[in-house]
Amino acid sequence: MFGKLAADALGLSDIGSVVKPQDYDKVDSDDYVFHEDHEKIYFLIKSKTDEYCFTNRALIHLDGTSAMSKKRMLYRYSYHAYPITDVHLETAGTVDMDIEIKFTFGSKAFSIDVHKKHLEELKDLYKSLLKIAETMHENEVAHDNAKASLQLAATTLGRGQVGGTPVVEAFKEINQSAFSWLSAAQQKYVVKDFGFVFERYLNPPTTE
Repeated sequence: MFGKLAADALGLSDIGSVVKPQDYDKVDSDDYVFHEDHEKIYFLIKSKTDEYCFTNRALIHLDGTSAMSKKRMLYRYSYHAYPITDVHLETAGTVDMDIEIKFTFGSKAFSIDVHKKHLEELKDLYKSLLKIAETMHENEVAHDNAKASLQLAATTLGRGQVGGTPVVEAFKEINQSAFSWLSAAQQKYVVKDFGFVFERYLNPPTTE
């Protein structure tokens, strides 16, 4: 009992470990993964209080209050709804027991302490999150440019006729084309599944 209390007081219980793929089904986070919709766990960090589960679609965070309590709060941060920014990796000093990976989902900042023996795995997670962040930013810029192009076309229409056809008569056709065009742009630039990034930088998940 004293050892657990001391660990909480010193913060040692918050030093996480990287869970091996063959043990993903033994953690609580696995119960909240949408396996039915082909969601997969690609990386998982577990401490005595928290779990950070990175899937191809989201970060699932089981937030615990202390090592003495079994109560958990579940948070889910879908990549398409919470852009990733400010990805950093802090390596350990000579006497440090842990390394730290930092990132922000939307407005929520994370700072996760992990035992320094997992440095190589954390390097791969760092690269994965950084690549996702870069892809999100590039797609956001491209999506904004696409919408600006459509707005320019709409402004041009509002000035009169297009090819001799009155704007009112052309509206339905143009509206349908614009809707289809925006839908295609949404599918192209708003990525919901980043499994291809994790598979590039991490070992593929096991399917045992």
